[in-house]
Amino acid sequence: MSRGYRDLVVWQKSMELAAAIYQLSKQFPREEMYGITSQMRRSAVSIASNIAEGHGRLNSKEFGQFLGIARGSTYELQTQLELARELQIGVDGQIEKSLEMSEEVGRMLYSLIHSVRNMRSRLSAD
Repeated sequence: MSRGYRDLVVWQKSMELAAAIYQLSKQFPREEMYGITSQMRRSAVSIASNIAEGHGRLNSKEFGQFLGIARGSTYELQTQLELARELQIGVDGQIEKSLEMSEEVGRMLYSLIHSVRNMRSRLSAD
């Protein structure tokens, strides 16, 4: 039985990424709770959330827009991870792993966005 967006591997990977970010940011200094910790967590959660919300929309154009927003959130998260590394907060190995995960999710989103666009093009040509 299909579970909708939960069946999308990119959504599953983005959920893993969000969990990794929560684990990583637990180690951040307390004074960063409302700074980079909060920003990173919001960015990571935004990726999976936008994939799910877009999947629930009525058409592929809206789905594609939400996938684009999710992809933008991967870049936002990568920037925050780079800043955490620069500030030397968090475990460097976990930061590197999180960057790799976010890059993988970004690539998957890029492919899905193009698949959705191609599907729309084929449908409008018919």
